[in-house]
Amino acid sequence: MLRNLKVEVREASAVGAARRAAAEFSDTMGLGEARSSDVAIIVTELAGNLVKHTPAGGEILLSFTHQGDMEVLALDTGPGLAQPGMVLRDGYSTAGTPGTGLGAVSRLASNFDFYSTPGKGTAVLARVATGMTAPVTGVPMDVGVVHVPHPREYLNGDGWAVQLSAGHARLLVVDGLGHGLHAHEASRQALDTFRASPHLAPSALLTSVHAALRNTRGAVGAVAELDAEEHTIRFAGIGNITGAVADHLGRRGLMSLNGTLGQDVRKITEHSLPWPAGSALIMHSDGLSSLWDLSRYPGLLHRSATLIAGVLYRDFQRGRDDATVLVVRAVP
Repeated sequence: MLRNLKVEVREASAVGAARRAAAEFSDTMGLGEARSSDVAIIVTELAGNLVKHTPAGGEILLSFTHQGDMEVLALDTGPGLAQPGMVLRDGYSTAGTPGTGLGAVSRLASNFDFYSTPGKGTAVLARVATGMTAPVTGVPMDVGVVHVPHPREYLNGDGWAVQLSAGHARLLVVDGLGHGLHAHEASRQALDTFRASPHLAPSALLTSVHAALRNTRGAVGAVAELDAEEHTIRFAGIGNITGAVADHLGRRGLMSLNGTLGQDVRKITEHSLPWPAGSALIMHSDGLSSLWDLSRYPGLLHRSATLIAGVLYRDFQRGRDDATVLVVRAVP
């Protein structure tokens, strides 16, 4: 069962289509009538804003967090918000409407955040608590993911997984070679191996993944282990999965070695890097260009991890491959 949905909103007729797609997706995922209705209203409001305020429209991504809540992410490259502090006030409008859109969205959402830069566009995040899984407590980390398949494919050849415990996180991003069904199968096998090996260090885990993928097309992948108490990252990667630590000083890359998991791997090693307070770990597949620079987005580093992932996807997606962006922030 797919846990992600992408809806493009380029014209007024797409608003109703987005609402229907969101309602069907929510119903399929078992959200229940009340929560499904909330999601449909949120998507309708955000899709309406994309049509009213952005010349080229935008897209809406629906997905489930690692804790089981629904996230609705609206992305556009329009003019941005001239007065961000005003948009949540009922009655404020620049399009001659009643001006209740984002205010209504924020009231329906259990968590709401947005980021806008004049001339670069806006990203709006609304999270709806589903009660489908128990929240993970005692973990001072904010995890956000954007996971979108190749434009011509139904299945995503990328995969991601997160395991959280008190003060620690283990993360995997994997990209099956090519795209479509066989790439998806390779990624699923890597994810199964990750989940079955919760105590292996990053290098040992990738060794296990390499062995597990022998009968598949193969993949590239990276594993990170975060320690919020020691403020360190342990990282191991094979192939072109980008890993980097971003903070107010810039970005520091995490090294992956050449090779293909399941096919040709000469050596798997891991290295450590400081993970200072206020920084974010960013991992992504080659569906994104690695030329991003968060210093171009003032204040974004301190926003929701999903917003960071969404803005990077919006501005640096290649548009011809599966794309996965995973972001982890330390929070107080």
